[in-house]
Order: sequence, then C-alpha cells, then structure tokens
Amino acid sequence: MELLLVALVGVLYSAGIYLMFRRSMVKLLLGFIILGNGANILIFLMGELTKGKAPIIDAEETHFVDAYADPVPQALILTAIVISFGLTAFAIVLLNKVYSTTGSDDLDSLNIQDLDI
Repeated sequence: MELLLVALVGVLYSAGIYLMFRRSMVKLLLGFIILGNGANILIFLMGELTKGKAPIIDAEETHFVDAYADPVPQALILTAIVISFGLTAFAIVLLNKVYSTTGSDDLDSLNIQDLDI
C-alpha cells in the first residue's frame, strides 16, 4: 500500500511540475493544485500508515496500550486542504480578472507596459 502511494506522489509531483511549465495560466493553476495534492499525500505517508484505534486514553490508564492512529498528520492535511481551497479560489478570481483585462491567458503575451492600470 505504501509503495503504491509513493508512486502516486511521484506521478502527482511530475504532472504538477509539467503543467506549471506550460504557457497557459490555467495550466499553471492546475499544476499548482496537483502539486499541492501530491504534498498532502506525502504528509499522509510521513505519518506512517497504521490501522488502530482513535488516540483516546481511558481515565484509569496512564499511557496508550494498543496501537493508535496518529492524528497530527491528519490535522495537517485537513489544514492544508482548507488553505489550498482558499488559495485556489483567490487564484481563479485573479486569473479571471487578468483574462478580462488582457483577453489572453498566455503568460508570454502578458506585458506590464501594455496594461492600463
């Protein structure tokens, strides 16, 4: 299972970087999103995949007796998903404004001197 997820992280990273090198701003944004998803899976893998109970200790126990799932990587991934959603929404609005101003989403055709700001 872990080997499959490692291969998936590699595929997502390579696809994200490939799309980020394209000239279109939409492909740049899609590459950024894919790269972020690969990073989330990498954080999940670094937390060691274990099947176990929720990390809750009974009142009479002083330490964990059974195997438990580590909640920290899951909390980090949930936080990263929320942040990437907000960043993606902002980037979509920004790309829409650039496209309505310039009429193109080609990064090479954008020139700051041609814009009426």
